[in-house]
Amino acid sequence: MGLDQRAFSRKEGQEDNHIMSWRKHANLEGWMHELYAEKGGEEVFNCVELSLTKEDLLRLKEEYTNLEEASGFFWGTSTMEDTVNTGLFVVMALQALEEGAEGIYTSWW
Repeated sequence: MGLDQRAFSRKEGQEDNHIMSWRKHANLEGWMHELYAEKGGEEVFNCVELSLTKEDLLRLKEEYTNLEEASGFFWGTSTMEDTVNTGLFVVMALQALEEGAEGIYTSWW
């Protein structure tokens, strides 16, 4: 049990393309949950696909090394490796958007 997270890109008519996965990166989950709420999300943020815009990703690029500490049921604790992988994710997701794909984040706990 615990928090599982993944990000992928999606182009119409093509299979989803995996970008990054995390296991118990609580701080990123908190950041994404906040973004979901800002975008008007009303459901419980669990097993929801969150579409990421270029602006969302650029904001994350500025903030990912200093995300606010977050916690939740079985979320675990973020690590330095999680932070490094989040930086890589941002670069790859921005590239996917440049190529006409949609960037998506989802998680389940």
